[in-house]
Amino acid sequence: MRALRHSFLAVLATLSATTPTTTLAQRRPAAPPALDARFDAQIDSVLKAWKVPGVGIAVVHKGKVILAKGYGYKDVAAMAPVTAQTKFAIGSVTKSFVVTGLATQVKQGALEWDKPVREYLTDFRLYDPVATEGMTTRDLVSHRSGLPRHDLLWGRGVFTREELYQRLRYLEPTRPFRSFWQYQNLMFTTAGILSGKLNGTTWEQVIKDKVFMPLGMSTADLSVADLQRSTDYAVGYALSGQTDKDSVVQVPYRNLDAVGPAGSINASVEEMAKYLTMHMQGGSYNGTEVIAAKDAREMQSPQMFMPRPPAPPTGEWTELGDESYGMGLFLNSYRGHRLVHHGGNIDGFSAELNFLPSDSIGVVVLTNMNGTQVRDFIPYLVYDRLLGLAPIDWSKRFKERQAAAQARAREALAKEDALRSAGTQPSHPLDEYAGTYTHPAYGPVTIAREGERLQFAFMGLSFPMEHFHFDTFRLVPPAGNPLLAGFRWKVTFSADGDGDLVSLNAPVEPALARGVTFARPKPKR
Repeated sequence: MRALRHSFLAVLATLSATTPTTTLAQRRPAAPPALDARFDAQIDSVLKAWKVPGVGIAVVHKGKVILAKGYGYKDVAAMAPVTAQTKFAIGSVTKSFVVTGLATQVKQGALEWDKPVREYLTDFRLYDPVATEGMTTRDLVSHRSGLPRHDLLWGRGVFTREELYQRLRYLEPTRPFRSFWQYQNLMFTTAGILSGKLNGTTWEQVIKDKVFMPLGMSTADLSVADLQRSTDYAVGYALSGQTDKDSVVQVPYRNLDAVGPAGSINASVEEMAKYLTMHMQGGSYNGTEVIAAKDAREMQSPQMFMPRPPAPPTGEWTELGDESYGMGLFLNSYRGHRLVHHGGNIDGFSAELNFLPSDSIGVVVLTNMNGTQVRDFIPYLVYDRLLGLAPIDWSKRFKERQAAAQARAREALAKEDALRSAGTQPSHPLDEYAGTYTHPAYGPVTIAREGERLQFAFMGLSFPMEHFHFDTFRLVPPAGNPLLAGFRWKVTFSADGDGDLVSLNAPVEPALARGVTFARPKPKR
């Protein structure tokens, strides 16, 4: 990762201030009156306010693409502008492709949504035996397995897809099967494995043959290796911290091959507009039925109610309705209009697929900024214009919500430090903490002594540990790497009745209140 030079940030500011008479604006195709130069200026202003290098936007209305444009830069160092053909990582928008691929197999009679997965994958096994026997394909793609995210299992790219699948049986759930909605990437990975097996190939081949090909998505791909062999693709960026003064830094691509069905697709807004149109038209595109209309309806119908998140700092946003999850798609409403959508976040990129089915309006937003919320509200800006609604300053609202979330995070860190017991010492000499501790799913954690500190190594990462209190140590992530800032874990060691250190506990999965325990053999005496 490298920091952008100040001159490149100046380029961003210059771009954001451009008017439709600039050279870059002149390259943009003509748009309908509601999405004219004033809309372009609004998007440029949003990019500047949120420090987003570039964005691709496509708008579909009544089956026609009425906007497909690039704004800003796909590569700031090269001053290369985003085009409608620039490919971005779409992250978890990929999940809807998984379900679309499965729907083609339902159409062929190779799959039934409500048959147990074990009838197709006989070695499928989860920690919960009830979920093991009862899990259906519909369950896999509606986030009701009972499992929390367990994202670190796949997030570092240590295990293969098959290894991830076999380790599912060691992951603890936090809720009973089908009782609660919890986002779960590994269940979608399993759905991809199932899809590939039914086809006698791989999930990737299913998507290429049964989704990309009939839609004419000829440049879309399924890996960062293929992305970087393309003629027009975006570089990913992140903010170095969490304040308005933070700089934009380039981040490396994340290889998602092992967990591909959860988020590995790369595509342009031009091609994503075709995919969006197909779903808006109930499964058909250019007269060809890609998936059956009944399965398109199933994808867009509530399968699981989602708990309402805490209200934004300015109060409840009444324009947004209660949310539920379909099959690979989120469902709610926007200002009284039924809304279907799915976002995607992966290192350096944020994406959004969003449409109002009853109004036949849809929007695709692809950005090359890590975790940016502009992807969430740009569709609202489009809808307000095309529906003739009184405009809402969504950028301001999201900025206020972001600031409140950052304040809560700072308060949580301050509270953590306030609970620290001063003056305590580890119960054992540092050398006795050193060793390898293992978990049947997550694998080994290695603790080594380096000078007067312990070093924590896990999943290809290594952090020094500072003593927090008693037998608890805190990891010290490196400064300047925004993607590792969350590893400020507290790790607690435990001894048995003989005083031997036999385990450590770490917050590998935040939803597990008691953490994840890694054990090591009792030392020989």
